[in-house]
Amino acid sequence: MQETKILLTEEEIPTYWYNVLADLPFELPPLLHPVTGEPTRLPPPLFPEALNEQEYSKDRYIEIPEEVREVYKLWRPTPLYRARRWEKTLDTPAKIYYKWEGVSPPGSHKPNTAVAQAYYNKKEGVKRLTTETGAGQWGSALAFGCQLFGLECKVYMVKVSYHQKPYRRVLMETWGAEVVPSPSQDTESGRRILAQDPETSGSLGIAISEAVEDAGSREDTKYSLGSVLNHVLLHQTVVGLETRKQLEKAGDYPDILVGCVGGGSNFAGFFFPFLKDKLEGKPLRMVCAESTACPSLTKGLYAYDYGDTAGVAPMAKMDTLGHTFVPAPIHAGGLRYHGMAPLISALYEEGLVEAVAFYQNSIFEAAVNFAQAEGFVPAPESAHAIKAVMEEALKCREAGESKVIAFNFSGHGHFDLAAYEAYLAGQLEDYEYPDEKVKEALKDLPKVAV
Repeated sequence: MQETKILLTEEEIPTYWYNVLADLPFELPPLLHPVTGEPTRLPPPLFPEALNEQEYSKDRYIEIPEEVREVYKLWRPTPLYRARRWEKTLDTPAKIYYKWEGVSPPGSHKPNTAVAQAYYNKKEGVKRLTTETGAGQWGSALAFGCQLFGLECKVYMVKVSYHQKPYRRVLMETWGAEVVPSPSQDTESGRRILAQDPETSGSLGIAISEAVEDAGSREDTKYSLGSVLNHVLLHQTVVGLETRKQLEKAGDYPDILVGCVGGGSNFAGFFFPFLKDKLEGKPLRMVCAESTACPSLTKGLYAYDYGDTAGVAPMAKMDTLGHTFVPAPIHAGGLRYHGMAPLISALYEEGLVEAVAFYQNSIFEAAVNFAQAEGFVPAPESAHAIKAVMEEALKCREAGESKVIAFNFSGHGHFDLAAYEAYLAGQLEDYEYPDEKVKEALKDLPKVAV
């Protein structure tokens, strides 16, 4: 009988990241300066030069520093599971595999890039990093990375998540980070937003504005981002590279790849190493699963927009709900960003990836179904991928087709049990972002000549 858990050895941890920019059949639209509207690069004061170089590199493979690989060995390579019990529960002929990223110390895929970013900043003499976090997964990953490399870390945590997920804050503080609810009184942009709406639940766009402002005000500090940008997606490809090897060991190749999307990092890292196959003609489907409360792909507009609420970050061409978007306080905090990674947005516009959106009650229903079969309790973000996989598996049952479905199980839900408690008590409310709200937010898109 084929193994249920497909493992790799430490020696099989990839020695390089895969850079999808080398194989894109089109040019990615350039970033634009937030003031002049002219093509620009990432602001040099905010990022170390090594990350700026990776952002624009066309080299297909970028070597993973040995210091980073040594840290990766704390949890990598991560296991790939065949979901045999869940397949039986769903009574599907489909083969379902999941890449289990919840084994990292912070409990998600996020340290794949947090460790790399902390390393490059330390190497260039940076003393302190600032960042934002939604559900707290990214903030805890960066706090972990900073602790390992001796950097100070300040995290602006979206206010609703700060109160919904207090133990994420405690985890960050355990690793030495300073955590404040965003918007805060610590920055000009935070104070301005609080003056306008003292009861705001916050947003990732607001928290980014605060973290960027903080980093720009100190010479010893740089800013760190957990998704969206090319170099972040690059670091996550360690996930997909491992998955390819593991599926080869299992004697299978995927028909469908699935991942949840907020900014896009976990899904990009999972499917980028397979994209070249699709471009060369393999009939491979790639499905993004997002929230109906933050449907940047399924309802947003592909246009230039700011990466943050205050409009101080560069403008990127992406699927966006508008930088003034403030999401409903759903529990999948990591999916509450107004825009999608420019790389994923461009691939979506080219028809190379698909997107579906789900209500939060339906994703918790799928998560409980999965947990009762496989044992692992998913983060609400990962539950969106699980819901998409369930739908595909049930289609296979109806059609009598045995497809291979693989998904990135991006994080555990151990800090999200309050959300499960609300779901099991029937207290969760579904929310769908209204079309009129999308139109209203998109009125504030920047006017650009490109």
